[in-house]
Amino acid sequence: MAILRKREVKQMLPEERVKKITELRAELTTIRTSVRSGGTVENPARIRELRRTLARLLTAMSTASAKEAP
Repeated sequence: MAILRKREVKQMLPEERVKKITELRAELTTIRTSVRSGGTVENPARIRELRRTLARLLTAMSTASAKEAP
């Protein structure tokens, strides 16, 4: 299940998007570090969810900034 849906991302303010991106990147880094150190992950699909949600947020930010530019 998606962490954030497309419509939820569209409704977010730019500041909220930036905050969410930093949170998700930190979580993804933590999970990747534990995997590389030989540990196991409770939910391996979480990595994919995080990556997709980050991509959604970054895409929404880039399209929003492209629309604002003259």
